[in-house]
Amino acid sequence: MTEFLSLPFKNEVTVSTEHIQTAQGAPPAGPQLSTRQVTGIIAALALAAFMMILNETVLTVALPGIMNDLQISAATGQWLTTGFLLTLSVVIPTTGFLLQRFNHGSLFMFAIISFIIGTAVAALAPSFVLLLAARMVQALGTAIVLPLLMTTTLRLVPAQRRGTVMGLNSVVIGVGPAVGPTVSGAVVHAWGWHYIFAMMLPIAVLVLVLGAVFFKVPASAQKTRVDAASVLLSAMAFGLLVYGISSIEHASQNPAMAIASFAIGALSLVLFIRRQRGLAREGRELLNLAPFASRNFRLAMILIMIAFGTLLGSLMVVPILLESGRGLDSLTIGLMLLPGGLAQAVASPVFGRVYDRFGPRPVLIPGTAMLALGQWLYVGVRADSPLWLFATAHVVFSIGFALLMTGLMSSAMASVDPRLFGHGSAIFNTGQQLGGAIGTTLFVTVLTLLSTAQEASGTSAVQALFDGAHMAFLIGAVLASATVVLSLFIGRGTAPTGR
Repeated sequence: MTEFLSLPFKNEVTVSTEHIQTAQGAPPAGPQLSTRQVTGIIAALALAAFMMILNETVLTVALPGIMNDLQISAATGQWLTTGFLLTLSVVIPTTGFLLQRFNHGSLFMFAIISFIIGTAVAALAPSFVLLLAARMVQALGTAIVLPLLMTTTLRLVPAQRRGTVMGLNSVVIGVGPAVGPTVSGAVVHAWGWHYIFAMMLPIAVLVLVLGAVFFKVPASAQKTRVDAASVLLSAMAFGLLVYGISSIEHASQNPAMAIASFAIGALSLVLFIRRQRGLAREGRELLNLAPFASRNFRLAMILIMIAFGTLLGSLMVVPILLESGRGLDSLTIGLMLLPGGLAQAVASPVFGRVYDRFGPRPVLIPGTAMLALGQWLYVGVRADSPLWLFATAHVVFSIGFALLMTGLMSSAMASVDPRLFGHGSAIFNTGQQLGGAIGTTLFVTVLTLLSTAQEASGTSAVQALFDGAHMAFLIGAVLASATVVLSLFIGRGTAPTGR
């Protein structure tokens, strides 16, 4: 977090602090924030986001051990990630309203305390059901912190420095998934999967203390009533769509349930959108959809969904390949993935400065190209491929993802009315988590179905597993290649002045 200390907030904090008040229509009030407070707030949020994103992916390497310990299948174990994403997808759309209705410091403390409770339960969980419940409580805190980090950065950091700070933010958001498997592998190898959660508790308590010390933003909450129908429609729409996506693998066993989930989810989404448009005219919407009027924002949403989907999908499949197909232990797998995380940590802040100086295209175009190249390298892995080929593919992919996260967050929000930063970040993070749920399900479903079919036809178990992974990576590579074309149409956005 030391990078934040060098940022030039000092001469611009007063303007940014006033913007916090006027962005939501409230008059400036309360004490101005000092440079130390701004740095402390963003550092506390960044550390919290890093911890929570790390938690989102630590089970990728640990999953085989959890499956053996709790006697569950890969499809059941996948719900530890899918259930987490499902909760995020339900809660995040409400954060645009929550960020307007409640003091940001109070929301931060609630999120951290929820995460601590969920983590403590997970560390002691003796069964799959309890572990899944704990993961969903953790997700409740994560759903609040991620939009809060983006919104706070947009409101406290001057526009000409946002690329740099978003680059640092993308380190915590992007490097978490990259180093999660490494941390998980080392801990599981040494002590077992329960200790993954036990070791997060001290970090969570530290974040809680930092928040109590620094997170004292002047109150800007508005006394608005929540629309219960919007909350219900949002939960049904995003929850059932994610559930339907996650049930694709078992659709042949219960097609009626999968079809019903998609149908009800899609209908709820249509009704939700129509209701938000009507309520926006009265200023009572749960989620303001005005950011979609910007082409940059729409393209950024598509790109982030593909990028996060291929990331989580790859991080789910690679450990299964290497542990079940190659017999490697979790520590070796984690160490193999570590260079990608380190490369991502270096690339993000560097290209954040490039964004500030030259705009989004010099960041997004090479980012999408490297994302696609990394997926195509994964397509080429075989049962006898050397481990360095897996590591190389992961490094290339990770650098591309770092560039994308840096450029997408900045360019997407540059076209959003400052009064709607909370809603824009809620939409952006919802898309990110939906993409993750789709990617995880798509990769695992293709891997499972194809490998099962291949093995039934007489192919060896190992070769069948790699054949299934080959097709999953091929689909990911085609999607990632499409992002290269889309990135050509994103420019430096300008926020509108009206609502």
